[in-house]
Amino acid sequence: MRVEEFTIEGRNAVLEALRAGRPIDRLYIQDGCKDGPVQSILREARKGEALISFVKKERLDQMSETGKHQGVIAQAAAYEYAQVEDMLALARERGEDPFLFLLDGIEDPHNLGAIIRTANLAGAHGVIIPKRRAVGLTAVVARTSAGALNYTPVARVTNLSAVIEELKKEGLWFACAAMDGEVMYRCNLTGPLGLVIGGEGDGVSRLVREKCDMTAAIPMKGDIDSLNASVAAGVLAFEAVRQRRGGQ
Repeated sequence: MRVEEFTIEGRNAVLEALRAGRPIDRLYIQDGCKDGPVQSILREARKGEALISFVKKERLDQMSETGKHQGVIAQAAAYEYAQVEDMLALARERGEDPFLFLLDGIEDPHNLGAIIRTANLAGAHGVIIPKRRAVGLTAVVARTSAGALNYTPVARVTNLSAVIEELKKEGLWFACAAMDGEVMYRCNLTGPLGLVIGGEGDGVSRLVREKCDMTAAIPMKGDIDSLNASVAAGVLAFEAVRQRRGGQ
């Protein structure tokens, strides 16, 4: 799988992809381009809530594989996004309590791919990511997931806090990864559960954290103060797996 397979270049190609409803993760527009075709592209992109970046021509030239970007490059999702309901249905189908990962602001595609792989191996029913300020399902994410994207649904939502509220109505409890939380061994990570993992820089946002039922901290010794986001997700996920298997 090559990254360029999911890159769309040129005004007509990008506009048609948007009108066809193809999921677009990020749209790059050359600074200063304000003509009619570009305005049409921007209108369509905003309907789908694509992330829009205005960049210098030199940046587009570096990104371009064809040399004919016409001031517009779009990065399409490598995989179709699922719905949150698909994840609950999968849990019901397996006869299991729902087990979900919610990721707040993961921007590194390698981290997202690694977390999706971890979610699959931990038996999670899905991964939920926000539309804003976060990486989507790019080709790099697909590669890093090592095939897990074929089996683990990923939903992309507008508002994580609102989704948490809706999932609470389905009986889920939410544990937020936080350095100042309760040591994870003392947290109850059994039953219908959502694990909330923050981004590489700022961690879980205040609004999302306030919606969670508990905060879980990973006990650490050493000279640095935090783990990589995907490593933290793995450690916390497999503590949940241990508890969910009766402590075995």
